[in-house]
Parts: sequence; C-alpha cells; structure tokens
Amino acid sequence: MKIYTKTGDKGTTSLFGGTRVPKHHIRIESYGTVDELNSHIGLLRDQNTDKHTKDFLTEIQDRLFTIGSILATDPEKATLKNGKERLNIPKISEEDIEKLEQEIDKMNEELPEMTHFILPGGHQSVSFCHIARCVCRRAERLSSALYDMEEFEEKVLIYLNRLSDYLFVLARKLTKQLQAEEIQWIPKKS
Repeated sequence: MKIYTKTGDKGTTSLFGGTRVPKHHIRIESYGTVDELNSHIGLLRDQNTDKHTKDFLTEIQDRLFTIGSILATDPEKATLKNGKERLNIPKISEEDIEKLEQEIDKMNEELPEMTHFILPGGHQSVSFCHIARCVCRRAERLSSALYDMEEFEEKVLIYLNRLSDYLFVLARKLTKQLQAEEIQWIPKKS
C-alpha cells in the first residue's frame, strides 16, 4: 500500500464510506485532534511509569483509534435505510467508560484532597500528561460541535470527557510518584 495517494492534493479527503470533504471540515478536525491526542498518550506511555499505567495507556490508545474511526465515518454511509449497519465500525462501550472511572477512583484514593487549582508542571512526565489532557479537552469540544451538526455514538463524548478527567488525576498521581512539587494556584489579591 502506498502512503501517498495524491487524492488529497486539492484540499479534500475521504471519510470512511467514500464521501469526500474539505480537510478543514469539523469532522476532520475532530478525528485529527483525537489522533493528535493519541500521539501525546504515546509520549506519556514512553515515560518512566509503572507497568499497569503503561498497559492502561495502551488500552486508551486502542479506544482512541475506535473513536477516530467513528468520527471518520460518514453517518449516512454507516447504516442502511432499514437501520442495519452497512460498515463494520467498532464501538465505545459502557465498560470502556467504567474502566476510566474505576482507574480515576483508584488513583484518587491515594492522593491528598484537592483544595485549589493546580498549575501544570513540576516534572516533564507530569507536563506531558497535562498537555494530553488539554488536547483531550479540545478533541471533546470539537467532537461536541460535530455532534450538534451530525449525531454519532454519544458514548464517544462521554469517553473523551472521562479521559480528560483520568489524565488530570494521572498527572497528580505522577506528581506524587515522582516526588515533584504540586503548585497550587492561589489568585493574587488586587
């Protein structure tokens, strides 16, 4: 398979199902940002962390490919008029969302209570985690805007929302594990 096809040289690309859209279409922005998030998760996975976290991040990357395929599919081409699926698109399950929630709860049990906002940083690995969290929030915003235009599987939005929460708590866990300083944001008085 060739990497270059030359079909996108005029600023359009194909969705799964064959529909061509401009490369700046919100659908492309949505799954492109999910792809960017996946790369940041890979960078985070490459940091010095425990095997459980690495394995869970790999599972998240798999789920992000699923989300990308959902977002990259023309909804009109995905189902037949009788409602049956035309394309074999994987799904995000309730179990996928629950796994994120369980991981969040498990990490939170070991962390001090949060009383203030936290400034991102303190260690390179923590910063990578916060960057991934911010990209996840952008993916969620873009996907939400797309959902307002063309509905898709709602669990995608829920998963992205939980994932950004997971990444925030993971940043706090890494801060503790790496014995980095967690700097609270205290607003300055005028």
